[in-house]
Amino acid sequence: MEENQRLVLLNKAKTFFRDEIVEAHIKVGCKKASHNINPFLFKYLANFLKGDDNAKSIAEALVLPRVLGSSINTSFGMRIQKLISELFEGFGSTTPGIDIEFIDALDGRKKYCQLKSGPNTINFDDVETIFNHFNGTINLARTNNLNIGINDMVVGVIYGETSELSSHYKRINQKYPVIIGKDFWYRLTGKEDFYLDLIDAIGEVALEVDGTKVLHQTIEALSKEIEAKFS
Repeated sequence: MEENQRLVLLNKAKTFFRDEIVEAHIKVGCKKASHNINPFLFKYLANFLKGDDNAKSIAEALVLPRVLGSSINTSFGMRIQKLISELFEGFGSTTPGIDIEFIDALDGRKKYCQLKSGPNTINFDDVETIFNHFNGTINLARTNNLNIGINDMVVGVIYGETSELSSHYKRINQKYPVIIGKDFWYRLTGKEDFYLDLIDAIGEVALEVDGTKVLHQTIEALSKEIEAKFS
């Protein structure tokens, strides 16, 4: 990959993160104060976090995990394929069950790839679904006399380390390669450190964001909701 290509991709990633991830996080994860409140747990969580169970402490105990954890991770996971599509135009696949197709920078073979966000983002049923899609692609290739082998069907995990892969991914890896984090981006781009470059580029966008005001507003709104319901 040429230096100008690398810079273009990193700038695209920054724009994507700014427009898609940050925007959705603020609008959906932060500004919507309504929660499904579990009345059996909210006082425990508030006391655990803040040492008291007033409405504001309860609101913080409910809002912070969502805003700093589940909301942003869900938003990112839902937009993975769009990220890749915007970074690498033309990588999208028309093959059923395949997200992208690319030429592997290591072995030079075309890979048929399902994308996943992180090392713990699939469940038991997902494994069989992936096997069915990959088996279907291989059978179709044989029918059309295409040279596609088992190692050409891969699961690409956007971030993480091999040691972090769940048992479900390990089960897949016994039959089809699971490529994760730095190795995935290297095979996709041909640049060994692109994964780290991408992390740094997105980190630059993070420095632009100060969510303290909207977070405060969300907590205050939920505090009032809790007082109205449970006082």
